[in-house]
Amino acid sequence: MIQLEHINLVVKDISTSLHFYQAIFPHWRIRGGDKGSWYGKPRNWVHFGDDYQYLSLNDSGEGENRNLSGHQVGLAHFAFVTHDLQGIINRLKAIGYDVDKEGADNPHRENVYYIDPDGYEVEFVQYKSDVPSERNQYD
Repeated sequence: MIQLEHINLVVKDISTSLHFYQAIFPHWRIRGGDKGSWYGKPRNWVHFGDDYQYLSLNDSGEGENRNLSGHQVGLAHFAFVTHDLQGIINRLKAIGYDVDKEGADNPHRENVYYIDPDGYEVEFVQYKSDVPSERNQYD
């Protein structure tokens, strides 16, 4: 079996990113962090997650993220499955983040997209079925 262990994101400010992701994952913690250098430029890093998965946040990001409505090569979005989509929506609303866009209408899943503080698009999906052919319906 293979599973995703972490996503490594370059951000402008770790504290701002943590504020966003701590609202989504209140059960996660800072696993570790330190100072380092990336190709000659100093930066700080933090691993935020649980014992099995985490986000690696690295500061000193420069410029803007790719245009999400454009066609540039790069990350389009990443997604998390949740059993409490409304809880995530409520927690993000409480800290000033609104849903950026709703997912497609589907009787077997609900999903929403947010833009994080550094311009990454993050999807959250709640499945309403355990039947793979329903969960993975594309019509």
